[in-house]
Amino acid sequence: MSSAGATSPQRRPASITEETEILAHAAEHEYTTTGLNHRKMLMWVFLGSDCLFFGALIATYMVYRGQSLVGPYPIDIINVPVTTISTFVLLMSSFAMVQALAATNADNKRGIVSWLLATAFLGAIFIGFQIVEFNAFKNEGLTLGGNLFGASFFTLTGFHGAHVTLGIIWLLAMAILAAKGRVGSKTALDVELLGLYWHFVDIVWIVIFTLLYLIGGFDAGPVALPGG
Repeated sequence: MSSAGATSPQRRPASITEETEILAHAAEHEYTTTGLNHRKMLMWVFLGSDCLFFGALIATYMVYRGQSLVGPYPIDIINVPVTTISTFVLLMSSFAMVQALAATNADNKRGIVSWLLATAFLGAIFIGFQIVEFNAFKNEGLTLGGNLFGASFFTLTGFHGAHVTLGIIWLLAMAILAAKGRVGSKTALDVELLGLYWHFVDIVWIVIFTLLYLIGGFDAGPVALPGG
């Protein structure tokens, strides 16, 4: 018997939040031939290209290290203790980033916002140290076009500082989304990608700090050749 008058149950339309969560969950667990999420793979490709970029800058610095014919030389202006403090601050920001991801996986909204803001705050302190240092070096006569050391120093630290600044903006944007309840375990990949970028920036700084400050910070100008 036909039930023309019977009404079939209507499916309740999914809300925008539910649709977002479904899409995010599907994207995070999508099948790929490499076993990696496409977004995560793109991030690794970007970080790999950035490694080549910073590697070229570092290699250039090492080639021309100690070849500045005029001062100021690194030993005259490099302040290792102060920069060690700023380096420690940046490393602590990586710890805060790890806590932010843990809070995301636990759907701890307050923890997500707090740790993301803490990471951004520590990054901002590091940038503040860099600005003070740049001004001090400028007052000592070290500029981008003053000598080879100045060119390599400001290029390396300047590009790294730009990366940190972009990371801070990303962190603040993610914190705003988290405060609105749009960041959680179902969208943990977004925080994980941010964490990959931030940890990469920290690792690059460790290399720069080691080469420019701990090793090259005691250079006193070009070494005279025998019989020169």
